[in-house]
Amino acid sequence: MHVESAVVLALLPDFALILLGAGLRRLLHLGDHFWTGLEKLVYYVLFPALLFSGLVKTRIDWSTAAPMIGVAAGAMWTGMLLGLVARRWPISPISFASQYQCAFRFNSYIGLAVAGTLYGVPGIAAMGIVVGLMVPQANTAAVWMLARHGETGVWRELARNPLILATLAGVAANLAGFEPPAVLLHFLARLAEAAIALGLLAVGAGLRIVGAGGAATHAAAGYLLVVKLVAMPAMALLLIRWFGLTGIHADIALIFAALPTSSSAYILAQRMGGDGARVAWLISASTLLGMLSLPLWLSLR
Repeated sequence: MHVESAVVLALLPDFALILLGAGLRRLLHLGDHFWTGLEKLVYYVLFPALLFSGLVKTRIDWSTAAPMIGVAAGAMWTGMLLGLVARRWPISPISFASQYQCAFRFNSYIGLAVAGTLYGVPGIAAMGIVVGLMVPQANTAAVWMLARHGETGVWRELARNPLILATLAGVAANLAGFEPPAVLLHFLARLAEAAIALGLLAVGAGLRIVGAGGAATHAAAGYLLVVKLVAMPAMALLLIRWFGLTGIHADIALIFAALPTSSSAYILAQRMGGDGARVAWLISASTLLGMLSLPLWLSLR
């Protein structure tokens, strides 16, 4: 079997869950309150448990993980810099500030699901390290760009981000050699099992296909999609080859760079008075296109 076919088959269940979530939202009419509650459950309880469980059970070799972190950071910073070019289109400052984050923010749910599918617990642990280190940088850049249009409690948000807290706790426990009791590990495993399925269903439920705006807005959005789904993974691939990175760390860095935009970008834009409708469209478009582009980038490595 060709590597492309193998990757697609491995990722197909995760992408099917995203599409199922989109279908369930439209068929079951459960209401926004249900899906909002589900997102909170995944964000504050299930995914932190998944991260902590993966990190505490895996011995981390920081010397080999360092190049992976460098590749991920280089790819994300590339997205941050190239995203600034979207200012050249005649769109309002608030619309640009809202859409800018879609050039580099990443969907942790999909990243952890894909890493777990391909590499199991070690993959989740590796992706957890990358996510934990990249989330503060991505959130800071996004909030900074929107700061003039709303509240600026960026440091407060970062300090109480459950994904960051779970990553820090997991790394600290790992370095201290802490071995949780079997009962605790089984409890965390149950939560982790629920995290992947429910997280991907929530991603699908948040898809928005119809967007607003004129030609300039569409052009800017199209450019940002190219930055996120083409420029970032291309830079990651170049850095992987330059560092001579191989194996799980190379794949995790490339997966991270090729992830679609985070669904929390919409929440941030809405809360800070931004162009939420356009951001929702960008998230949906990058998620749907990412189902095709992510396996392609993995096959190129």
